[in-house]
Amino acid sequence: MSQRTTDAQLQALMEAIYQRYSYDFRDYSLPSQRRRLHQALERLHCADLPALQQLVLDDAAAFGKLLQILTVPVTQMFRDPAFFRALREQVVPVLKTYPSPTIWVAGCCTGEEALSLAILLHEEGLLERSTIYATDINPQALATAARGVYPLHRLDEYGANYLAAGGLGHLADYYTVEHVTARFQQHLLDRINFADHSLSTDSVFIETQLICCRNVLIYFNKTLQERALGLFHDSLCHRGFLGLGSKESTHFTRFAAEFEPLPGPEKLYRKRAPSHAASHYAGRQSHARNET
Repeated sequence: MSQRTTDAQLQALMEAIYQRYSYDFRDYSLPSQRRRLHQALERLHCADLPALQQLVLDDAAAFGKLLQILTVPVTQMFRDPAFFRALREQVVPVLKTYPSPTIWVAGCCTGEEALSLAILLHEEGLLERSTIYATDINPQALATAARGVYPLHRLDEYGANYLAAGGLGHLADYYTVEHVTARFQQHLLDRINFADHSLSTDSVFIETQLICCRNVLIYFNKTLQERALGLFHDSLCHRGFLGLGSKESTHFTRFAAEFEPLPGPEKLYRKRAPSHAASHYAGRQSHARNET
């Protein structure tokens, strides 16, 4: 079967998913989709993409399994420690000038990055007057995030990241051990609002001082990357901050001139003054989605 035929079947599958379940993967990167769907064919025991399409349209539970593959639920606490150190040194001093800072973690997956930010803000004396919104389209990932319970075997790696990120104590100060899991303290989770939100179909919902959307845009095509950046631009307050993943950038997008990079190699940006502001990005109407 030719690549063109396969891609046409892939696009037909994504359109069918959108029409049936209102999850919009139509503007996700084709190379990423091909890799994920190859895994899906094996795990769901389908011979080809048309068979997979028929399965998920007929069986919502099968679609739920496919969703776990398509949404790439991979993350860790204090991932890329230099990024969190830069946040502490360059962004937090500005956040402290606001009476009630609001932070948005877009594509939060299972919550490790939002929890990392909560710990950082706590150590800087800022958490109690801050609100963190952590959003994703994967209900299973959001449920895991809200529990704040993670496999204990990953905590050595997370603890090393925490120290490299400039942590002021020990990561173990923030969790209790329960058999083979670590449960993070409730006062951290109480400052995080986990919610369903799609960068593909939903609109701006809050004004923010900091947005972190790391290792998400790499899975989008250019059209969807620019839509997401438009949402971030509109959500950020005057001179607000945007954090992206190490392989992501505002460069070569229509929003390149709207964000200035902060000093250093980390992908931290600051929204430029209103005289440089872009017009509101089109097509930001909300689209209600069904739960799986």
